[in-house]
Amino acid sequence: DPDADRLGVEIRQPDGSYLNLSGNQIGALIAKYILEAHKTAGSLPANAALCKSIVSTELVTKIAQSYGATMFNVLTGFKFIAEKIQEFEDTGHHTYMFGFEESFGYLIKPFVRDKDAVQAVLIVAEIAAYYRSRGMTLADGIAEIYKEYGYYAEKTISVTLSGVDGASEIKKIMDKFRNKGPKDFNKTAIVKIEDFLDLTATDQDGSVEKLTTPPSNVLKYHLSDDSWIAVRPSGTEPKIKFYIATVGDSEANAKAKIASIEAEINDFIS
Repeated sequence: DPDADRLGVEIRQPDGSYLNLSGNQIGALIAKYILEAHKTAGSLPANAALCKSIVSTELVTKIAQSYGATMFNVLTGFKFIAEKIQEFEDTGHHTYMFGFEESFGYLIKPFVRDKDAVQAVLIVAEIAAYYRSRGMTLADGIAEIYKEYGYYAEKTISVTLSGVDGASEIKKIMDKFRNKGPKDFNKTAIVKIEDFLDLTATDQDGSVEKLTTPPSNVLKYHLSDDSWIAVRPSGTEPKIKFYIATVGDSEANAKAKIASIEAEINDFIS
């Protein structure tokens, strides 16, 4: 990446082709490695904390919890992770371990207050060397993580709607989701709806909790099988974005759920 803030990873396969890791997969590999290394060394703080954006995989939340660490979810934009780092330093109530966004942004050491591909490429090289010492590749590493925590799959869909009419259409779609949204996805119940514009989290039983982030035009639907769907307009382009994240007992199962939910979203907005 020209300004050295994002990192992509490709893994050469035995047939000469390349496997592209997603930003979420890279984040999972880094989080697992950092936490396991600290646990092995006896240096994992009791108040260890990780940060991620609300549209990034919950796989890393599950990894964090397995090490007794706390995950903090923030709005999209690394400045919000930077704010959490400053809060941790000011209060001392948590120790920052790692932060990331699904859009290939990672921060290991907090002397930088933004995503940093220089740090990220160093630790990914170290992780690759670690797996190689075990006769494995990074692809084997992510497969090992899925075997331990469950298979997580993600897909982002961007719909471009240009011009004045486009802006109006994007607003209509957001209003439709907010006021007459789906009752389920893939025949799986919605157990919580987070509306980051009015800062409410509404459970299946109708109880409402207050969200603590700054307001933002984002809706997030949590399903009973731990899958989730988020909807938000792009902040920089005439697009509306849909994030689909599923959990399954196999790659095929998780990807089938994504295909079904994507079809339902397309029907809903058409």
